[in-house]
Amino acid sequence: MNKQIKKHWFLIGFLILLIILFFALGLHRYVNLDTLKANHAALKQAYAEEPFYIIGIYSLAYIIMAALSLPGATVMTLAGGAMFGLWVGVPVVLISATIGATLAFWVARYILRDMVQSRFGDRLETINNGLERDGAFYLFSLRMVPAFPFFLINLLMGLTQIRSKTFFWASLIGMFAGSSVYVNAGTQLATISSVSDIVSPALILSFTLLAIFPWLARWGINNVKTRRLYAKWPKPETFDRNLVVIGAGAAGLVTAYIAAAVKAKITLIESHKMGGDCLNYGCVPSKALIRSAKFLKQVQQSQSLGMTQAQVDYEFANVMARVHRVIKTVEPHDSIERYMQLGVEVIEGQAKITSPWSVEVNGQTLTTRAIVIATGARPAIPDIPGLESVRYYTSDTIWTLTERPEQLIVLGGGPIGCELAQAFARLGCRVTQVEHGVIMRREDDDARTLVKAALQDDGVQILTQTQAVRCEIDAQTNQQQLVVQDQDGNETALPFDALLCAVGRVPRTEGFGLEVLGIPTTKRRTIETNAWLQTLYPNIYACGDVAGPYQFTHTAAHQAWYASVNALFGDFKRFKADYSVIPWTTFTDPEVARAGLSEAEAKARGIAVEVTRYNFDDLDRAITDEAAHGFVKVLTVPGKDRILGVTIVGEHASDLLAEYVLAMKHGIGLNKILGTIHTYPTWPEANKYAAGEWKRAHAPKKLLQWVTQFHTWRRGEHKSRYPNQ
Repeated sequence: MNKQIKKHWFLIGFLILLIILFFALGLHRYVNLDTLKANHAALKQAYAEEPFYIIGIYSLAYIIMAALSLPGATVMTLAGGAMFGLWVGVPVVLISATIGATLAFWVARYILRDMVQSRFGDRLETINNGLERDGAFYLFSLRMVPAFPFFLINLLMGLTQIRSKTFFWASLIGMFAGSSVYVNAGTQLATISSVSDIVSPALILSFTLLAIFPWLARWGINNVKTRRLYAKWPKPETFDRNLVVIGAGAAGLVTAYIAAAVKAKITLIESHKMGGDCLNYGCVPSKALIRSAKFLKQVQQSQSLGMTQAQVDYEFANVMARVHRVIKTVEPHDSIERYMQLGVEVIEGQAKITSPWSVEVNGQTLTTRAIVIATGARPAIPDIPGLESVRYYTSDTIWTLTERPEQLIVLGGGPIGCELAQAFARLGCRVTQVEHGVIMRREDDDARTLVKAALQDDGVQILTQTQAVRCEIDAQTNQQQLVVQDQDGNETALPFDALLCAVGRVPRTEGFGLEVLGIPTTKRRTIETNAWLQTLYPNIYACGDVAGPYQFTHTAAHQAWYASVNALFGDFKRFKADYSVIPWTTFTDPEVARAGLSEAEAKARGIAVEVTRYNFDDLDRAITDEAAHGFVKVLTVPGKDRILGVTIVGEHASDLLAEYVLAMKHGIGLNKILGTIHTYPTWPEANKYAAGEWKRAHAPKKLLQWVTQFHTWRRGEHKSRYPNQ
């Protein structure tokens, strides 16, 4: 047992001892209304003779009782009024009660908070965020309602992340009204026969109304601010449309689809290509390229499938032509014609928001009740000296290649960088990947290690902890070079035919009127929105990559539902965007799929987890497919089957993850996954076997010992051992 745990148990034992002594010595009998009334005259006399001494003794007793959450706070408050009168009693009671409450708050925080946060940190995250933003308001409101036990407030607040300073001042101010009422009642002690004489239903109602006053006041202030915000913009008496959506990527298309489905009049504006980045530059072309590259890898591994020899010839230009053919095949799903048929007006042009209710496009002004900004993101261009003088590409422009670059440098070790580095290496390029940190930094070490080994096996040279310094062209050879610097300061010139910059994506927030309206952006350069995806102007929403916090096509579509419904029906019912279970996959080979917590995140956030692992080398289908590498790793609440996070590395990891996403979203634990029939032999059996690993680790050992004895008895073996029985 470490020293910290010993201190915890020592403090707990000490507190329990004090509480036991309080009752064992009968001290609780002195903290009641009858005792107070019986000794009222003596207490007043003592105060008159030695006021500072009595105030000190009284304050110490009050603080100790509040700190230990002992019963009798009401009587102590009455005693303050009875002894000291109103003007002295109120500050003495208020300060004593606040100090005692803060001590109780600290005790709960020291003893219990780490344990509670580690066990339920994921569930408490929303509460912690709310308290960080509105903690003083919440606490003040609770303190204003006498019906809510104050000692319980002290303990519960100690389990959260609210700051001690906020707790102290909000408690001090919040308890003022209640303390004043009780102290004033104490000055008229003779007329009180029970506490119910003070706390009437009418008084409780009054306090409750007073408690919600700050919220009403804040609502009123926000309402005034909103009115002032809109005041400088003339509002049309009628509107041409219910909704205008700017951007026809995943977020914009889904927003338009939903609005059309509920018969709203909607206009969708796109300045470039329907389908946005995912269709034209991201998900669709990259997965098409990865598929072709994977086929070449499978041919190289044909002997493992019993083939004597397999050979394939290919032209790089044909592979890229297939990529564009796939885009054209998917394109009709996102086409202007399809959305026009759905009832969406589609306009090609550059949109500019000119007021909270108007958007200008192609010289035409559209009036609308609500606007949704879904302008997506663009590739980030690193600030590297000499970059503009060399042949560099981004994830948007790499698809213009028709000739295979013999030497390709991939700058960046995130999902895009890793996926394309592996694909081009399999297509025969000599690929060097440069990353200033580690590749796939958001994943656990075990997942990262497998992917790194696979990339290197495909011929990718990986340079981590390496910084890009400058681009240059060798004067003698006319060869393009990227000069990099390792962590020891050594510089190396890497020659290349093409340089792919895959260092992240930047939200598109320029050029469509945000500056004119003063709509703010965040440090991450996304548009600032609230939980309902509203911007500074409540009728202007943002969703998808431009809003964050995730840059996934599926989260953009997910947000689009909230943006569209809130924009159209928010006056009657609105919904907070739900990010409780977000899946994502890096489509390397092996794939890395994840939802919820990783081990590294759990450790960083102090959340206790239990890790269950199932390796694919034990899965029959993986063995038959010559793909028995990788694992399923499930993080659960210690001792329980509730899933906190899943990481899957291997073939079909993205498909296997879906079962866990469903389970996490709807509170299904590993026991129910174990009890679900999975077809044999299939990859999803891995999920069942992972659940089985968890179950074996939690087998009731004592019960199994008894069952073993029971079966021994049923076989009659005890008779052969003890023939006389």
